[in-house]
This record gives sequence, structure tokens and C-alpha cells, in this order.
Amino acid sequence: MAKVRYFVDDVDAAVAFYTKHLGFEVSFNAGPFAMITRGDLALMISGPKTSAARPMPDGSVPAPGGWNRFLFEVDDIEAVVASMRQAGIHFRNDILSGVGGKQIVAEDPSGNPIEVFQARPDAPTSSK
Repeated sequence: MAKVRYFVDDVDAAVAFYTKHLGFEVSFNAGPFAMITRGDLALMISGPKTSAARPMPDGSVPAPGGWNRFLFEVDDIEAVVASMRQAGIHFRNDILSGVGGKQIVAEDPSGNPIEVFQARPDAPTSSK
């Protein structure tokens, strides 16, 4: 199982976003920290009060946002994006087509990027 940690401003808002829009299930929710899963991915959601959010020795503080992201593969990107847009989800760009398929970068409620990706049926990156 792959585990990814995302820092968020509001754990409950992040859990609601990932479970409602991307099909994750709650494994554990302790207020300032939650773990949600989908298939072989465990997403560790860390709020500002968790030990993982403590300042580093140089004074920098872990924060949401940035560009590192996990890729979430879907079968029908247009339908998923339309549903997310209708729910008011913010996207950093429009759907792009490339060698491997189509992609778009959405943001969770804290501004963390999630790449929504639809592989070409014949692409080597497809898990289908």
C-alpha cells in the first residue's frame, strides 16, 4: 500500500472532499489527523495541530499547496470534472491532452493539488 501525507487547513473538509468526490473511505479520524484509503492508496491527512506539522529545525512549517501531487486515474475525465465543477471544486488548469492521455489539476479544500487523469486505452501507464 502506498501512503501519502497531505497537510491541510481543515481535516473534516478534506475528508469530506476526498470521500465525496474521489471515492475514498475513512479508516481513522482523530480530529487533527485522519487516514483515508482507496484501493492501495492511504492518504494521511494532517491538520495544523499534528506532530507532522511542527516546525522544522530551520523554522519552516509544513503547509498545504505546492505542486507535488498524487495522480487519480478515472475512466471518464469529462464526467468527473463536470461533477466536480458543479460542486464548486477549483481547478488550476483546463483538461490537457498529452501522449499518455488527458489530465487536469484540481485542488482539495486546502489547495493541495490532485491530478485527475484518464489514460489512453493503449498507453503503457494505464492500469486497466
